[in-house]
Amino acid sequence: MLLLSCSLGTATAQSFTKVSAALLYDPPPFNNCHASTLIETNNHKLLVACFGGSHEGANDVDIWAGEINAAGKVIPLAVANGIQHDTLRYPCWNPVLYKTRKNELVLFYKVGPNPREWWGMMQRSADNGQSWSAAERLPENILGPIKNKAVLLKNGTVLCPGSIEEAGGHWKAFIEKTDESFRKWTLIPIDTGSRLDVIQPSVLTYKNNRLQVLCRSKQGNVVQSWSADDGNTWSPLTKTMLLNPNSGTDAVTLRNGLQLIVYNPDVPGKDWFNGRAKLRVACSVDGTQWKDVVTLEDGTTEEFSYPAIIQTNDGLIHITYTYDRKNVKHVVLKQQ
Repeated sequence: MLLLSCSLGTATAQSFTKVSAALLYDPPPFNNCHASTLIETNNHKLLVACFGGSHEGANDVDIWAGEINAAGKVIPLAVANGIQHDTLRYPCWNPVLYKTRKNELVLFYKVGPNPREWWGMMQRSADNGQSWSAAERLPENILGPIKNKAVLLKNGTVLCPGSIEEAGGHWKAFIEKTDESFRKWTLIPIDTGSRLDVIQPSVLTYKNNRLQVLCRSKQGNVVQSWSADDGNTWSPLTKTMLLNPNSGTDAVTLRNGLQLIVYNPDVPGKDWFNGRAKLRVACSVDGTQWKDVVTLEDGTTEEFSYPAIIQTNDGLIHITYTYDRKNVKHVVLKQQ
């Protein structure tokens, strides 16, 4: 693992060390898994969810969730499925966990035959994920956060980073604005006229109500857009300096203002899954200049992809990601 430092302008350079790294499921209760998400619960445990089943897109794919125990493992339980009207069953996709200020957990996920036809679902938990409410379907044309975590602003607004994959092949990103009741939603577009194909944005926060989204793209780079008004309007999409092989990323704003992104540093290949064998963490002060600070994986043909990243109350940085579609790996970093 490559460990470097990231300069914080006039502040002392910040470096990162690996505290631990381990596979979460021993053994996995599914043949195939993907798209992990994690949250720190009210009792300071880590809850992890992913989708799992025979293979992505199969009707037996459910959402599985469980706490990381003292041994660093998760015994996941199926907490959501795609059964409709007791007979019809669709696959589940892309869970995203969120914790409200009242310490209620919300599990967002998608159900449907494919990403062009899926719809948004949610469930709630009042006991740190030990049990979940009945599934609720989100309002028409509202999907919830597509892959990456929702962000709570200081004014109580929740921004859910969303996107659609149109039937014709074009991808578009947007923001779904709501509050912690998750009852009233407003869809805010991001550069609808762009020719860039972008999905799965993550939201970073800056001073003076500035926000940045970082998106997966088909065009070989992580793509960005900026807002100066708490996410109500967004700038045209532009490419960042970060490579992207058409693979999901995730990013987080640390409490000291440093920005981190987990990404695959490669360009698109012949097949959609090419370029996912290397996985790194990069940091930035301003969201424009990025520097790699950690190498998580340095493979050749494997798949290490779809990361999720959070900072917990103790200051540690937790990352989960798909480990060759067979497991989920959990890495803990400490900022020096």
